[in-house]
Amino acid sequence: MKEKFRCPWSLGFAQYTRYHDEEWGVPVHDDRRHFEFLLLEGAQAGLSWAIILRKRDGYRKAFADFDPQKVARFTDARLAKLLLDPGIVRNRLKVQAAVSNARLFLDVQKEFGTFDKYIWGFVGGRPIVNRWKELKQIPPTSKESDALSADLKRRGFKFVGSTVMYAHLQACGLINDHLVSCFRHGEVQGRKKD
Repeated sequence: MKEKFRCPWSLGFAQYTRYHDEEWGVPVHDDRRHFEFLLLEGAQAGLSWAIILRKRDGYRKAFADFDPQKVARFTDARLAKLLLDPGIVRNRLKVQAAVSNARLFLDVQKEFGTFDKYIWGFVGGRPIVNRWKELKQIPPTSKESDALSADLKRRGFKFVGSTVMYAHLQACGLINDHLVSCFRHGEVQGRKKD
């Protein structure tokens, strides 16, 4: 049986490989999942994604299973308690941003009907499918992540720089950056690799 080729970044540890094989690049159309990735990627800013993946269950528990309505109602007392939780990255600015971003996320939902409708508008409603052969070809940002970042910042969101938003677009399948040799490149588009 032939071994499947994967994007090399996913080979660091089993949780990375599972994330790559099951989630990364799959088009997301669920607001709670979008909120989860916004929260996790904001927490990741300046850190490695491996740290955040290892703490993902801690984030799920600490942030009400990524329910933006519940997180938006977190009080200062709840924030203080979160800063003592070893299951998350205990950075005051990032924890505060998660709560304020939840409130703003709800505002976007009110304006557009869903956050999903809002964010997919930045890619014209369809995934951008790149055809990279090597990891070094993948850019840290794009015109789409620049535009999304600028709009979110204008709305008051924090920890939503263009690099963080590019990671969100990749993770949630708005941009397919699996290498063309990776078995997931076609699969995330609904095609099996030959």
